[in-house]
Amino acid sequence: MRQLQILYKDERAGQLTQNNDGSFIFEYDDDWLSDQSKPSISLTLPKRRKPYESKYLFSLFYNMLPEGSNRQVVCKYNKIDLEDYFSILAVTAQYDNIGAISVKRNEV
Repeated sequence: MRQLQILYKDERAGQLTQNNDGSFIFEYDDDWLSDQSKPSISLTLPKRRKPYESKYLFSLFYNMLPEGSNRQVVCKYNKIDLEDYFSILAVTAQYDNIGAISVKRNEV
């Protein structure tokens, strides 16, 4: 199991988990849910208490990944498999992202 903190404008909004079977879970933090002024991070992931589950990386996060030769460079430099979307997201969306969403690795 691997996890990333999901930040909205540098505030923790929730957590993305990749399970050992490759499936994904996104869950909003309780503090984010209880604050009515905090928005959903995406139209496809409206605020709710029940975690979102998917066999595939959620489209919001998938669309944050680099494409083409940029993905190849990122993967080669960081020794990541081209199909390891979770690791690519962890490396790239931590610093190089467009918009309000970024990620942060969970402290171990």
